[in-house]
This record gives sequence, structure tokens and C-alpha cells, in this order.
Amino acid sequence: MTYLYLALAIIAEVIATSALKASNEFTRLWPSVLVVVGYATAFYMLTLVLRTLPVGVAYAFWAGLGIVLVTLIGIMLYGEVPDLPALLGLAMIIGGVVVIQVFSKVSAH
Repeated sequence: MTYLYLALAIIAEVIATSALKASNEFTRLWPSVLVVVGYATAFYMLTLVLRTLPVGVAYAFWAGLGIVLVTLIGIMLYGEVPDLPALLGLAMIIGGVVVIQVFSKVSAH
């Protein structure tokens, strides 16, 4: 269940962060509601994850995968195309998450 909660936390955070731009500085109601509900859901799910995973590992997954997914949403919805250094940085983030998952003894397998 830990990884299901983590996936839900990441999805909720990605939705909330993506809606943040659409909220137009909280001047549009429904995107603003989506931001608040999304972040509340993300943080609640993250608290459930912390029952099993250490906070550093959970946050690395949550933040790292969130960054990559929000970047993909930015590309698709907002036409924000990252340059080569940004893509290399994203690749390193993905690599870091993979290293933690595959080689770390502190993650829950």
C-alpha cells in the first residue's frame, strides 16, 4: 500500500502544481480549488507513506517524480519546452530515484 499512497501523493501534487498556473494567481475559482484540494490530498497521502518509508526517501520520490511529471505537463499544456541542460537535469533526477529504489537498503521493497 505504501507505493500506492506514494503514487496518489505524486499524482495529486502534479495536478495541484499544474493547476497553479491555470489559477492565474488564484483569480480563477476552479483551478484554485483544484490547487487546494490537490495539495491537501498530496500531503495527506504523503503522511501515510511516512508510516513505512523514511522521510528522506519518500520526499526524494515525491519531489523527483513530481518535478519530471510537472515538466511533462508544462510541455503538453503550456508549450514550455526545456532546453538541453534542463533535460540533463531531469535525467539525473530520474537516475537518482532509480538508484534509491534499486540500491538503497532504506527504501521499502
